[in-house]
Amino acid sequence: MPMKPKRPCRMTSCPNLAEDGELYCSAHKKTANYEYNHYRRDPETKKWYGRAWKRIRDRHIREHPMCEECLKHGIYKPAEEVHHMLPLADGGTHNRNNLISLCRSCHMKAHERLGTRHKNP
Repeated sequence: MPMKPKRPCRMTSCPNLAEDGELYCSAHKKTANYEYNHYRRDPETKKWYGRAWKRIRDRHIREHPMCEECLKHGIYKPAEEVHHMLPLADGGTHNRNNLISLCRSCHMKAHERLGTRHKNP
């Protein structure tokens, strides 16, 4: 199956192309993530995610490498995100029974349903 064509990087005046599903090229991805985390991400949210969360997330992805939502429909797609079924802001925890492995599109759909994620700039 052919891959989607690459898109232009969203960084102003950057001539590079971004990989499939990404907004920025590899040269600007780190800068864009820093700007998001430092300036646009809610400070309350920042305190929940740190080194411990990264370890929990990596362990969960190793144990559940496929998107659990896609598997329900018989689609085999690698998981890229770990989602909290009960959001941390609503009293959820990093407990294993509150986590689900999702591909990027299923993760965005879950947040659209919840109304907890802003659209990309």
